[in-house]
Amino acid sequence: MARKYILHILIALAAFCAFGTAADAQFREEAFTQSYNPADSTATADTSDKMFSFKELFGGLAHKTDLRIGTMFAGSMVLPGISQIYNRDWWKLPIVYGGIGVCAGLGGHYLHQYNVSKKAYEAAFALDPNTPLTINTAAKQRGTWLMVGAGLIYWGSLMDGAVCYKKDIHPHPGRATVYSILLPGLGQAYNGEYWKIPIYWGCIAGSVHFLCTNSTNYQRFRRIYREATNPAGGYTGPVSAETALWYRDVYRRYRDYSILATVGFYLLQVIDANVFAYMHDFEVSDDISMRLEPAVIAPDNAYAFGPMPSSPMENAIGLRFGLRF
Repeated sequence: MARKYILHILIALAAFCAFGTAADAQFREEAFTQSYNPADSTATADTSDKMFSFKELFGGLAHKTDLRIGTMFAGSMVLPGISQIYNRDWWKLPIVYGGIGVCAGLGGHYLHQYNVSKKAYEAAFALDPNTPLTINTAAKQRGTWLMVGAGLIYWGSLMDGAVCYKKDIHPHPGRATVYSILLPGLGQAYNGEYWKIPIYWGCIAGSVHFLCTNSTNYQRFRRIYREATNPAGGYTGPVSAETALWYRDVYRRYRDYSILATVGFYLLQVIDANVFAYMHDFEVSDDISMRLEPAVIAPDNAYAFGPMPSSPMENAIGLRFGLRF
């Protein structure tokens, strides 16, 4: 069972990385500026952009080249502290590494004590059901909370790197994207679109609620089906094996739909934060007008044809319709 869950986590991480690779090519900052010209020889095509470059990463850490926030964020996920080095916040490195190291080390120590006490109790219980040994549950709680603390410090180092990255640029699409990745809705708050936060949080919370409910029912009917089909017999429940099998399959399908909905709403709010940060300064004039004027249709006009497509017409007088907004 543990291997199955680990496999699901690895598949989800692979899908997330694939999305990040595709999204970087889709959301290009120059595409939303007035000076963007894809035909310019100096412009780099989206399809040829490198999603991640170790040369760029190490050059940025040496402060020889400019480092993109996506490259900095990806490097910090593998090695915490990279963003602090690039942002020249050297004094934060001992806090990051010290906090993660102490919390993870003590957490592992307490969890080891819990496992030792559990194995000792199980061995003693097999010999004597009235054994005075007990399981050290307090060590498990302390170890779990310390591990959570290490994770929060790691998360905080990623958030700190995004906050301190090029503070003079606002809004920064990359920062909005990282905010939404680390905390759903934070990218919308950064863009000033606070009204979207309850919508996304409601959609994600509702999807998670149905995920938990459907997963619980799936586990329940799967257990009933196993008991009902056990060759040893002894099952006397009110639910038949056929009914349990049907409900098991239904709730498993609903559970999978809930997973897709949760991931979909999460990715949607990331894309929303990215796109609207790009279009924050997109120029749209309040002057909306319509203009209708005479025009000459030239022979080289692709839509100016005579009676047959193979016989283009000569110059003709027509009307030109234009909208300004």
